[in-house]
Amino acid sequence: MGDFICDRPIGVFDSGVGGLTVAHALMTALPDERILYFGDTARLPYGTKSSATVAGYAAQITEFLLKRDVKMLVVACNTMAAVALSVVTSMSSVPVVDVLDAGARAASRATRLGRIGVLATLTTIKSEAYDKAIHAYGSELVVISQACPLFAPLVEEGWLDHPVTELTAREYLRPVLKEQVDTLVLGCTHYPLLKPLLSRLVGPKTLLVDSAETTATRVADLLTAQGLRRPSGAPPPVHEYYVTDVPQRFRAVGALCLGHELPDVHLVHW
Repeated sequence: MGDFICDRPIGVFDSGVGGLTVAHALMTALPDERILYFGDTARLPYGTKSSATVAGYAAQITEFLLKRDVKMLVVACNTMAAVALSVVTSMSSVPVVDVLDAGARAASRATRLGRIGVLATLTTIKSEAYDKAIHAYGSELVVISQACPLFAPLVEEGWLDHPVTELTAREYLRPVLKEQVDTLVLGCTHYPLLKPLLSRLVGPKTLLVDSAETTATRVADLLTAQGLRRPSGAPPPVHEYYVTDVPQRFRAVGALCLGHELPDVHLVHW
């Protein structure tokens, strides 16, 4: 029974392609684990929708993944983590890890000056979830937040190093950098795909916190602690991908996230 549970996949879900940055980090840190990825491409972006709407989406996706016997859920969407984490955890019979807490923890440990910038979606910023999460690790820390509603659509379009994306990034970064932050949280899983561009714009003195990497570390620690690691001698893992619209576009942009072509992408009809 124990081996059967260990062989189950890790369920990773996001509003679209951005969560593949988390999936990639998991595949790198845990090469023996199976990933079952869900991208709600028909209803993105989540970052401009109401909390109640996002919570409803999160519940629907959680039910979908639990029916497929995942051994862990990874909420690879900061907006869902900000406004619907309680919905996911209340429904789940398996451990739940979310990108928001992982990013907040990493930023609080990394900052030298105690001044942390957060780039995120409008809904995440309005929820003040990052402020609360970061202050839980240090009440004296100063948090400067900036909503970046155009970033996710630009990433979904594949415009990672486009002049329009750079112009947009400069506008979003200006008020944050003016506050002399030394650490900048990429508070949406789409944003790590813009990391080369953002690194160039902020310069070497500002550390970018990629919550995908910190989430992978958290997942690895939790799997080990609960004895859920898939054996290294098991057959090579086969990953599965599900989307709710336009799988061809998802495959094209997803290849940029993973660094290789995606296998079959399954279309889900609700």
